[in-house]
Amino acid sequence: MNRRTAILGGTALVALAACSPRSKFKHYRGPQVTAVVVNKEDRRMFLMHHDRVLKDYKIKLGFAPVGHKEIEGDGRTPEGLYHIDRRNPNSRFHLSLGISYPNDEDRARAEAQGKSPGGDIFIHGQQHPFRRDKGDWTWGCISVSNRQMEDVYAMVGNGTLVALNA
Repeated sequence: MNRRTAILGGTALVALAACSPRSKFKHYRGPQVTAVVVNKEDRRMFLMHHDRVLKDYKIKLGFAPVGHKEIEGDGRTPEGLYHIDRRNPNSRFHLSLGISYPNDEDRARAEAQGKSPGGDIFIHGQQHPFRRDKGDWTWGCISVSNRQMEDVYAMVGNGTLVALNA
């Protein structure tokens, strides 16, 4: 094999490697995330290790963000204490982490109105991966960019406390 062939072959391999799809699954080896704190008014989400902020993100919320979610379809993001109860690696919104809404109190409140409390509240990625989502657009979920969601998905485990504040 001559030098020119070796150089061209090496260049081709590097070019092919650059074209391979990037994995959405990252590995995290830092301090444990002990809580996810969401401040709805400021549109910020904080990944906490006890009292220390590990990461913070700008977020998008439900299309009617003021107030606690009460019934299915109201477009509100819940308020209160919940936990991460499931993971969806094949979400329509890139990746998603399920929040344990509704709790018993949420169910009772909705039942008193003769309605369903709804469910399927998630922290997830973007609706359209190649354009920025503008304004609050979800049905009550918390949205970050797809790249940010890859970090959140890697860092936050099932059972992690989620505190959603007004």
